[in-house]
Amino acid sequence: MFEALDDKCWDQADKMALTAFEPYENGKMDQALTQLAQAIEINSTNSDWHFNVALTLDALERFDEAIDAYEHVLRLTGDDPETLNCLAIDYTRTGQYDLAIETFEQIQQIVPDYEPCYCNRIIAYTEMDRHDKAEEMFYLAQQLEPDCPICFYNIGNSLFSRRQYPKAIWCWQKTAHLEPTHPQINYRIAQAYWANKQTEQAKEYFLEELRTAPGNLDVILDFGIFMLQNGDYDGAKEKFNRILELDPQFAAAYFYTGELALCQNDYPGAVELFNRALRHNAELAGPRYRLAQLAMKNENKQQAHKYLTDELKLEIEDTDILLSIGSMMARLEDMDTAAKCFLKVVDEDTENADAFARLGMTLATQHEYEGAMQFLEHAINLETSDIDILTNLAFVYFRLGHLAAAAKTISAAHRQNNADPQITKLLRRIQWAVFTENIRHFISSSRLLQNTKLLLTKYKCRLRSALTTRRKP
Repeated sequence: MFEALDDKCWDQADKMALTAFEPYENGKMDQALTQLAQAIEINSTNSDWHFNVALTLDALERFDEAIDAYEHVLRLTGDDPETLNCLAIDYTRTGQYDLAIETFEQIQQIVPDYEPCYCNRIIAYTEMDRHDKAEEMFYLAQQLEPDCPICFYNIGNSLFSRRQYPKAIWCWQKTAHLEPTHPQINYRIAQAYWANKQTEQAKEYFLEELRTAPGNLDVILDFGIFMLQNGDYDGAKEKFNRILELDPQFAAAYFYTGELALCQNDYPGAVELFNRALRHNAELAGPRYRLAQLAMKNENKQQAHKYLTDELKLEIEDTDILLSIGSMMARLEDMDTAAKCFLKVVDEDTENADAFARLGMTLATQHEYEGAMQFLEHAINLETSDIDILTNLAFVYFRLGHLAAAAKTISAAHRQNNADPQITKLLRRIQWAVFTENIRHFISSSRLLQNTKLLLTKYKCRLRSALTTRRKP
């Protein structure tokens, strides 16, 4: 009797697990999870069901939970290459790159010819900016599967991040040829053509992507931004309005509609749209930055400072935006915050001459000339002919009393632009200081001055002797 009951329960569990496949395929992930959980409650040792739970959690982008599920599968099955591969991918997705690499290497030791462990390792190394290793994995994978579309897609991401756009386009077009239905492949090609300033080709691939996925809001948004940047205001407006028709809560669409209003000098309309974007998503980067610019335009410095302070709380990473915010903070006389913005930029980009120059001038404004000199010298090493950097460095040299260096530097700036009144004024000021210093040096070292000093010394001695003699009784 009890054996019959057990068989019945196990059959029921099997049916629950099998019926979970249909909602999974139809995108009803929560329902699939519920049915799998009910099956596992009856038979918790079935590794396939736990694996399916992990896959469903991946589809829901609940990667931390998926990792726990895959790790549970491994406790049940041992070192299964497919499970290890999925686990390593999720380690990559969650930024646990060392664990991802370690897991991929574990697969390689178990099954050296398991191609996905090389193919997917390309992504991990790309995220780590170890592009030489990413390419090594690509060529190892090619030896096992020369026509793997995912390999070409992954190495294309590596090339794109290195700004090697033509090579990235070639790889992604290879992916599209091998697997025409690869998700968003035309979108990625469009982005690469856009980055490479090939606007006609970018537009063609944007349209191709939207033909296959007309409701993809991210693609529509990017296409709208592309049109906005290329001056197609009507096209951009149509795209942003299309997004708001599909999703009236889409904050980024309000923001970029506000950008469009800015381009058309509709400042009140831009303010309204930026505020609407914030009402729908208070964590959206961008609206406060634009509102700060508009507040400064209206001389509302206190409001501008608040907007910028709140914007920086969002952990801004865009170096151009950080440079702009830092410059605005400097104009608002918040030099500490300005310096922090510029420091964050140079931490990210050690070749950014503009950031080093602005950091130097921020320190100079605070009379920290030694530090300012070091940053400005580094900036001029990166941009040897930049007139503004040369002029500012000459000023700092002048303040530190390094007159020869100041004269040489300001002369270099003056040769490039002898019509700039500020450069000419600083040049004459430094030339006068050099002339004065030379006269002082000449006088202090001349024979006449030395003889005069000797006569004065003798005179003082004779005067003291005479005074002493008169004091005697």
